[in-house]
Amino acid sequence: QVQFVESGGGLVQPGGSLRLSCAASGIIFSIYAMGWYRQAPGKQRELVALITSGGSTKYVDSVKGRFTISRDNAKNTVYLQMNSLKPEDTAVYYCNVPRSDDQPVFNSWGQGTQVTVSS
Repeated sequence: QVQFVESGGGLVQPGGSLRLSCAASGIIFSIYAMGWYRQAPGKQRELVALITSGGSTKYVDSVKGRFTISRDNAKNTVYLQMNSLKPEDTAVYYCNVPRSDDQPVFNSWGQGTQVTVSS
């Protein structure tokens, strides 16, 4: 079955950077779009970045110019480089395969990785 393993989160000061990684298994990784979702306390999970199988990217407005999504098909891994972090970026970050309506294809989620932006 599909499995996602996220890593790379942590505590960082405002303006800092983090690089998240998500290793996927159980799917033919190279043919799928991949997305990074996040869920802040008391809020719904939202898709913040996606990358298609061809390498095209899309971002939610709140992270444009600060986050960069990339993928390595040889490693079945998707990355999220996060720069100029803000307190409002604090959330648990997850990866999954996004549908055209941004909802996840798979019901199973990894454990996520906590990102906390605070001074």
